[in-house]
Amino acid sequence: MRIKASLIIGCGFAAFSVIGGAATPGSGAQEASGATQAPPEQAVQAVWVPREMKFIYQGFTAHYSCDGLQGRMRELLLKLGARADTLKVYPVPCSSGFGRPDPFPGVTIKMQVLEPATQKNTVAGVKPVSAHWRSVNLAERRGYDALDATGQCELLEQVKQSVLPQFSVRAVDYDSTCVPHQLSVGGIRLKAQVLVADPPAANSQ
Repeated sequence: MRIKASLIIGCGFAAFSVIGGAATPGSGAQEASGATQAPPEQAVQAVWVPREMKFIYQGFTAHYSCDGLQGRMRELLLKLGARADTLKVYPVPCSSGFGRPDPFPGVTIKMQVLEPATQKNTVAGVKPVSAHWRSVNLAERRGYDALDATGQCELLEQVKQSVLPQFSVRAVDYDSTCVPHQLSVGGIRLKAQVLVADPPAANSQ
């Protein structure tokens, strides 16, 4: 089902402006964590490595405010395994005000991500941490329904292209049929296995 639409995403809200059809987020949205545990496997020794990048969103269907994009990108980066206590996501200077959609919102990202430990990336005196592979579904969000994923179609396309390569990922399952100015239910699928650190107790042994 395709619906001509424009989705505006600000800080803490999402408003649908629809032409030629009705689009209302489902009242019975299923709880989806966006992450499922893979079968137990041997722990991976990994090291934290720094990453810096700038991300500029360009889309026709969903329109983000700078602070709205900041919050959504932080959510996605944490799901991909970025280290929470060092993650910095700053909005770049915007032409629009707080909570108002911007033509080209962007963020600057400073983060640490996990890589499997090798002789090349292991720094002397830095102890590798125990980690494991976890399956995540970036198109799912807790408390949101399938219509929300359709509005993220263009954003997730760009995340797959420019953000995913910054992380250690495997088994990427991606498919997109995004159409500008249309909400297409089931138009995006982006799943992967990402490397995440084990709980502190496991790393203190």
